[in-house]
Amino acid sequence: MILSIVLLIAGLAILIGGAESLVRGASSISKRAGIPPIVIGLTIVAFGTSAPEFVVNVFSAFQGTTDLALGNIIGSNIANILLILGISALVVDLKVQENTTWKEIPFAFLAMLTVFIMTNDKIINGGAENVLTRTDGLILLIFFAVFMYYIIELTRKGDNGAEQEEIKSYSVFVSIFLTIGGLLALFFGGKLLVGQAVALAQMAGLSEMLIGLTIVAVGTSLPEMATSIIAARRGQSDIAIGNVVGSNIFNVFWILGVTGLIKPISINVGANFDIFVSLTATAILFFAMFVGKKHKLERWQGGLFLLVYLTYMIYIVQRG
Repeated sequence: MILSIVLLIAGLAILIGGAESLVRGASSISKRAGIPPIVIGLTIVAFGTSAPEFVVNVFSAFQGTTDLALGNIIGSNIANILLILGISALVVDLKVQENTTWKEIPFAFLAMLTVFIMTNDKIINGGAENVLTRTDGLILLIFFAVFMYYIIELTRKGDNGAEQEEIKSYSVFVSIFLTIGGLLALFFGGKLLVGQAVALAQMAGLSEMLIGLTIVAVGTSLPEMATSIIAARRGQSDIAIGNVVGSNIFNVFWILGVTGLIKPISINVGANFDIFVSLTATAILFFAMFVGKKHKLERWQGGLFLLVYLTYMIYIVQRG
């Protein structure tokens, strides 16, 4: 079991390192090709930071471990709000843009509400079982296309308000090396992580869903955590919170959509509670914008978010 834990952590480290390498290399190549930084940010950087969740889910889908895939997405979304924003808000009060409050946070809520509806076929339309079908996956991807159109329009109008990270340029050789190395690391790191997560669940008598909701979800959210905390320390609170909300939308509409296309996901009834927690966390984030200082996530609220996350972790571990 200890070896599996060590290998799982190693796979996670390789996965995250691969995503970082891919983003740096591909961004450098794009910059050399004359592609505007904002386009690079909306494509390579945005998709790159979601690469760990994406790779884990693709491997899980092909291996048939769909509980792990679903747990990874739901757990990542919960961790992004309650854990990452909780820690970031403890660093500094997070100011939230009006667009984020009124459009992006509700869009993230819509994402999880859509998943709840799609995964309750028995209750809603009297289906034989609860399953996220390939058709559902396609619908999620259509929603994702709508979201990307919104982001592009927002950027085109110069109304996004967030600073763009400077794209670092490397030599052609280094750029290609980073890109290819990143892709290889994502492949092998993802394969190692999923394989060891399943093995660990079997040895410890734990469900794949639990492993996905905890170790895998928190691990694959580390890039978002690093980005948000650094942004908060620099006083770029709009980036800190926008990064998390955007990641949650990506996770559902893009990653879960692709996962559903690859392999229909059978849903355990117990997953409804975790989906409800994700919905509730998003709703709490929205209402927090109007409690205390308007359009700000304050330190005391960050502390409350962390307390709720700790309580949830204790519960699901006891639940098994």
